[in-house]
Amino acid sequence: MKDLLDFIGRVLLSFIFLYEAYDSIFYFQATRAKMASYGIEGGQDLLLTGAIFVLLVGGLLLLTGYRVGFGGTLVLLYWIPVTFIVHSWWNDPVPEQRYEAIMFMRNLAIAGGVLHIMAHGSGRYSIRRIFATTHVPRS
Repeated sequence: MKDLLDFIGRVLLSFIFLYEAYDSIFYFQATRAKMASYGIEGGQDLLLTGAIFVLLVGGLLLLTGYRVGFGGTLVLLYWIPVTFIVHSWWNDPVPEQRYEAIMFMRNLAIAGGVLHIMAHGSGRYSIRRIFATTHVPRS
């Protein structure tokens, strides 16, 4: 049961990064405009393309369970700075502070889930495990 829960948790956690990559691709221009509203003006195309790459590669590595340490590092390199930029509730007007604080804490919890996977590995149901236990017969 533990192995199945590890797998389901890893899959569900990876979906947020894969969806954010999809959303950034599909709404590329809107995302660039949102970046400008947060004061990110220079190199938007490079930053956004890099973010999409990091989210796709990191999310797929977490999803498949292959090199979860590297995948987790990639998504955290994106997730943590973006959390502090987008959900900086301490800079927001009082009516918005509560909502932004909740979103900030939610993102920290997601980062904690990624750190947990990085610390404990991908589990039994992963591509890494399949590669490690599959034996190719000699001819």
